[in-house]
Amino acid sequence: MTTPLQCSLEMMATALEMEEKGKAFYQKAALSCQNPGCREIFSALAEEEVLHSQRIRQIHEGLNSDQCWTRNWEAIKGPHKELGQVFKALADKEKDRIKAETSDLEAIEIGLDFEAASVKFYQDQRAKAVDPLEAAFLDQMILEEQGHQKALEDTRYYLIDPEGWFMEKERSGLDGI
Repeated sequence: MTTPLQCSLEMMATALEMEEKGKAFYQKAALSCQNPGCREIFSALAEEEVLHSQRIRQIHEGLNSDQCWTRNWEAIKGPHKELGQVFKALADKEKDRIKAETSDLEAIEIGLDFEAASVKFYQDQRAKAVDPLEAAFLDQMILEEQGHQKALEDTRYYLIDPEGWFMEKERSGLDGI
């Protein structure tokens, strides 16, 4: 019979593999993107995946040595820029040079698939979590992965319909209509 500790260690190993694949993809996408906003978002997402990997490694090491969950992972913090705000500032700066490349859109779609799979993985693990500290970690990961999804959705919207994106994000009104 598998113990809760073994389940947690297996989950951490899978999570680390997932985060490492995400980091590699985002780094590659950042190098190949044509749009400066996409490059910035992909670079920021790669940095976030590095932070996730560091947390997971720390938890894995702690579980191996102490055999219990702790809150030590909370000490690993990055800049945690609000990705939506980063992209909005770039979009405002680059609005006259908006150009949606097919490869950029494809990379965003792949990124969205990665993030959806990550959210589902962490939600599935959260449903099985027995330790409250494990549940807190999983809740935080779900929240952050959903933030990544939202940033990619905004980026896709921007590339497909820049005028619509600016109207929505800038809260432009249609005065007189």
